[in-house]
Amino acid sequence: MLARLSAALLAGLRTWDAQPLTPELQKRLLREYARWCFADRQIKDLENERAHRIRASEEEPVEKVRQLLKLRGIGANSSWLYVMEFFGWRRIRNRRQLGALAGLTPTPFRSGDLDHEQGISKAGNRRLRTMAVEIAWCWLQYQPCSALSQWYQKRFGASNSRQRRIGIVALARKLLVGLWRYLEAGEVPVGAVTVDRETKRRARKTAAVLT
Repeated sequence: MLARLSAALLAGLRTWDAQPLTPELQKRLLREYARWCFADRQIKDLENERAHRIRASEEEPVEKVRQLLKLRGIGANSSWLYVMEFFGWRRIRNRRQLGALAGLTPTPFRSGDLDHEQGISKAGNRRLRTMAVEIAWCWLQYQPCSALSQWYQKRFGASNSRQRRIGIVALARKLLVGLWRYLEAGEVPVGAVTVDRETKRRARKTAAVLT
């Protein structure tokens, strides 16, 4: 959190050569600070509104958010994004369609004797794909005993950084399928740990105090 900025504070600041800030620079900094305060206030309002809906709403998509929050390593931001942009309104038929929608499907290249992978398609929802990779890293940290984490460690744990980055995309795709099955059929990913939302809330408050 930035300290409260004011004209009096800026007037006392000096540049590297001990010169006062020019009036134009002071006005620019105050404008930037005002924009930052406005955006910060909007973010807090949205987070408070979302937290209230998660606690009280009886809508089906919000119930799916609460279901995802029962898994350790899945937080409010990721569960909300997953549901509101993906699981809450799409009718996904199979895992292949799921991977394609997220842009996490492989793109093989075959020509004559050549046969190799060109990476993932990146044709789907970019925000969800980015979140899926972040959650995959969190999954390794918070769900180390799960079958998916064990698979990753066995196959990529001893590899170089490039191979681990490739592996985390594969884990993100597998985890996305696992979360889909969890929401659709109630199948908890093998070996995954579940926690109640109140325990998560207390843990976040403790972490915030410590930091």
